[in-house]
Amino acid sequence: MVSLFLVLALGLLGGFARVPYVALGPGPTYDTLGQVNGADVVSVDGQETFPTGGRLTMTTVSLTDDVSLFGALGLWVSGRYALAPREEFFRPGESEDQVRDQNVKAFQDSQTSAEVAALRFLDYPVKVVAAEVTDDSAADGVLAPNDRLLEVNGRQVATADDVRPALEATKPGDRIALTFEHEGQRKTATVTLGTTPGRETGFLGVLPLDRADVPFEIKIGLTDVGGPSAGLLFALAIVDKLTPGELNGGQSVAGTGEINDKGEVGRIGGIGFKMVAAREGGATVFLVPAGNCDEARQQAPEGLRLVRVETLADAVSSLESLNKGGDAPAC
Repeated sequence: MVSLFLVLALGLLGGFARVPYVALGPGPTYDTLGQVNGADVVSVDGQETFPTGGRLTMTTVSLTDDVSLFGALGLWVSGRYALAPREEFFRPGESEDQVRDQNVKAFQDSQTSAEVAALRFLDYPVKVVAAEVTDDSAADGVLAPNDRLLEVNGRQVATADDVRPALEATKPGDRIALTFEHEGQRKTATVTLGTTPGRETGFLGVLPLDRADVPFEIKIGLTDVGGPSAGLLFALAIVDKLTPGELNGGQSVAGTGEINDKGEVGRIGGIGFKMVAAREGGATVFLVPAGNCDEARQQAPEGLRLVRVETLADAVSSLESLNKGGDAPAC
């Protein structure tokens, strides 16, 4: 009888006791050239597009929280999942909703970076906008978010990188001129630069970002996905739709990679899980950020060709080469 009670107690403990771990595994995949729920994942309105073929598949990692002891053991034994300390993904006192909001924000930022990177690669012009304006700063009350920056301290602003050099010779208290465009109207204002910790130059209080300056609109209709690592595949889909021919040669290509607005591809997490999901989805080529090549080479499933990429231009060039029967940089 005592043994029975012990078995029951252990069963209840294993079934209900939560462990301080999360389970990571292969997540859903999405063809950036296809549709989800009847809507294009990537669409272009107001500009000629060209037919595409095959697949350009973005990959994700699933994260399971609130795992029981028995559940954790089951996931680990399956061989498809790994356990990681919960504190690596949830800071103390941070709720699941807060983490989800951060991941959604990162995903939205990746879409914007992908759009700018793709259009810049295709030689479309860019503009500089005030993405954020710091409260109580020199620019507060003068600039509004999304205002276009034209000149800062007498220097023309063609890219976001032009703003900091324009302020290098200033100091707090200096008065400088800002020329900008607000709701289609060109304006000029004089502001007094402030201070900020760790900086000797005058503080303007603007986060400048490059944005595409085009008369058409690109929409990415994918929700309920988080994180920045889909940027490369979004950028490739935009390039494919705006240029003649099939970028992937009609084949099934998958990949991952965070991308900035200059087209530089950064390393990501969970690449082993992403490669498994890609191969199970039929992909034969996987685009790997250069910083992930070592681990990707060790974890790649059979039949998946790994192509090393550092930039969007690398990815486009490699796919074009493969389509012609040529080679591409490998991990």
